[in-house]
Amino acid sequence: MAIETRTRLRIGRAIIKTEAEAAVQMMQQLKERSVTAPPPALVTDGNGAYREALVATYGTVPPYGGRGRPPVHPQPAADWQYVQVVQEREGNRVVGMSVKVVYGDPDLTPAALGARTAYVERTNLTRRQMTGRLVRKTLSFSKQVGALRDAACWEDGVYTLTRPLKSLRQEGRQGQVRWQRRTPAMAAGLTDHIWTVKELLSMVVAPTINSI
Repeated sequence: MAIETRTRLRIGRAIIKTEAEAAVQMMQQLKERSVTAPPPALVTDGNGAYREALVATYGTVPPYGGRGRPPVHPQPAADWQYVQVVQEREGNRVVGMSVKVVYGDPDLTPAALGARTAYVERTNLTRRQMTGRLVRKTLSFSKQVGALRDAACWEDGVYTLTRPLKSLRQEGRQGQVRWQRRTPAMAAGLTDHIWTVKELLSMVVAPTINSI
């Protein structure tokens, strides 16, 4: 899962068997949904093949200078910012953590990005609490990938539009309640109110060109 840390908005999700395939899908989703040409500043854990997927999706093949063999593999750009937070574990316990700057200034990039994965780990925990198909060793654990994707899609809508997050609340104006509760969709400017589940179920989504 990929989230935008300022608003906690979920902007990408991949449900597939291997980490490498999931990384490719995530980067493709980020590119489709991003408003800028370069990749957004990224923080990930040390697992998976995010670096390779990032270069394959956003990298460009440098121009041929006329000497030697022409380049054939895409290369990263100088303005990329990407940090990996690598956790050291003993069994199920995290005993240490290190920050690896993959792209960007070694000193400035971690400070600018925050260099932590706590927000996405918290939203992953929320997903497990809200989606029974992710609870291991139970009868509700999902056996079909399609059904799991459908459940995750529904949970994304409920989380984004109907669940206000305490970390997103804003102090209200004079004469109003002290704190204005906000959902990730409100923080991102996608809506101006907290939706109800009935409103979410009643919403008719316009088809895209690819779905017609």
